[in-house]
Amino acid sequence: MNKKNLMMAAFAGAALSVAVAGGAALAHHAFAAEFDGKAPVLLRGKVTKVEWINPHAWVHINVVGADGTSVEWMVEGGTPNTLLRAGIDRNSLKAGQEIIVRGYQSKDRLCRPACKANGRDVTFPDGKKLFMGSSGTGAPKDGADATEK
Repeated sequence: MNKKNLMMAAFAGAALSVAVAGGAALAHHAFAAEFDGKAPVLLRGKVTKVEWINPHAWVHINVVGADGTSVEWMVEGGTPNTLLRAGIDRNSLKAGQEIIVRGYQSKDRLCRPACKANGRDVTFPDGKKLFMGSSGTGAPKDGADATEK
């Protein structure tokens, strides 16, 4: 391989590395990119599904409003590892279980296909409350995370 081809191959490799890293950075967002720290929500509803995936777990809950209408909410939690360390595992949230989630609504507010929120904490039927967010994401500091200063 001559010097020119070697340089072109090195440039192409570097460009590919930047493109791949950029895609990964876009896939994992900061809190402020999608959620509104000035739009707190308090959701009481039944779990319909839990997606235990990276980079964030999602808890789907069906919330019935005062008028009787049912609204599906997708609540983003921390990474599965963060949730495990907080005491939430695959068996903690079961379909049909009623929970209370405190968090922040997404900026778009379109509720298509479901309303979205970032969860700060979840309260279980027995009254146990666990932190379900992740530190350092830009979410408002409200004392829910003991590691925040």
